[in-house]
Amino acid sequence: MGVPLEARRKRALYRSRHRGTQELDRLMGAFAEKYVAAMDEMQLAAFEQLLECADPNLFDWLTGRSVAPAEYEGPVLDRIRAFRPAGGTSR
Repeated sequence: MGVPLEARRKRALYRSRHRGTQELDRLMGAFAEKYVAAMDEMQLAAFEQLLECADPNLFDWLTGRSVAPAEYEGPVLDRIRAFRPAGGTSR
């Protein structure tokens, strides 16, 4: 049996706040705080996959500096791109 969904959500929330770059800590942390608790298994798996990516790559995909590989494209990445944390913008 795999890791329970709630434990995965908690881990994703922590990891999203501790990315390594201030910009992504803020963006991914705020996004996770707002959306991770409501994510289903598939959405959470997609988010976890993005959390495995290197910060420079993820930042470039989110800001449009480069195109994300097909395996990372999808509704979760689109939702992060559209997300604006309180007090600023994500781009």
